[in-house]
Amino acid sequence: MILFRGHEDHSRSIVKAISWRTLGSIDTFLLGWLFTGSPAQAGAIAGTEVITKIGLYYFHERVWSSIHWGTKRGPEGTEAASQPDGAGTV
Repeated sequence: MILFRGHEDHSRSIVKAISWRTLGSIDTFLLGWLFTGSPAQAGAIAGTEVITKIGLYYFHERVWSSIHWGTKRGPEGTEAASQPDGAGTV
């Protein structure tokens, strides 16, 4: 997909999304259990949100991966700081 080209592979974005959602889902489960008092309801909440948020995070990462604003990479992936005249800064 042309829109989602960036300096990270798609597989890296997928693994990052899964690891982040695992941590987030544990948090959601614990908070759901705290607020409802029911581990079953907490599990239903965490199970539902994990599906939607993995997809949202993946697309969010891919969009940001294709935006060069605020990065220090030059045109060939070199660090801009290594160029004495500052050429290649984005």
